[in-house]
Amino acid sequence: MTADDFGAAAQVNEAVEVGHREGVLTSASLMVAGPGCADAVARAKRLPKLRVGLHLVLVEGRPALPPAELPDLVTGEGFFRTDMAVMGAEIFLRPKVRRQLAAEIEAQFEAFARTGLALDHVNTHKHYHLHPTIAGLMLRIGRRHGMAASRAPIEPHAILAAVEPAAALPPSYLTEPWARMVRARYRRAGVAVADQVFGLAWSGAMTQDRVAGIVRNLPEGLSELYLHPATADGFEGAAEGYDYAGELAALVAPDTRAAITERGARLGGFSEFL
Repeated sequence: MTADDFGAAAQVNEAVEVGHREGVLTSASLMVAGPGCADAVARAKRLPKLRVGLHLVLVEGRPALPPAELPDLVTGEGFFRTDMAVMGAEIFLRPKVRRQLAAEIEAQFEAFARTGLALDHVNTHKHYHLHPTIAGLMLRIGRRHGMAASRAPIEPHAILAAVEPAAALPPSYLTEPWARMVRARYRRAGVAVADQVFGLAWSGAMTQDRVAGIVRNLPEGLSELYLHPATADGFEGAAEGYDYAGELAALVAPDTRAAITERGARLGGFSEFL
């Protein structure tokens, strides 16, 4: 069980701590340039069993480098651009943009190293490493920093349908082919990737019933469930319509723990399964 956006705000950090101490949360992905990063690191150091990874932010967030060094990646306000498709094309076509991107990825890995935390995994905000150029840079730079595990969001819709037979699920044909290529590429390079990932179709809506239902229907192999818990919304970068409190409730619900016991699932960060 992974919590994304650790370090985004105090509300997220509080939820990560509660979800780990009182529930089934085993890992969190840290935004090293997030406003709450220092608080998140302090909490993580009080929670030695919480596995922490790097949540690379390259879109819709704050950069680690000064914005002036990333003129093609940020807006006039100093935040990363939000036009992922257009920026993705520029990353692919323009060497200058790729150099800025590589420098920012390096800076975020270095910032994580300065925390003193062990690097459990690396993933990206909005799954932006499905872009093949970003995937390649992340792999090349990450291996020098000890990246041993990552995420490829391949979500079996059959499991979701078993949980909610009437659910209208968004199509996965836009993301899954790229995710499968990333998984194969990373595994060839010796980077661990879960066999299946849950949290994509129901992002921001991983309720108690859904999480327990997914656990009870887990296929064999290594699965990652990722959530976005927070004790309250309204923080910088909060996504409209996300049920942050509901996702925290799913992590501490007795039924979630009961489902894990019934399924005989083993919990841990990637470090426990490498």
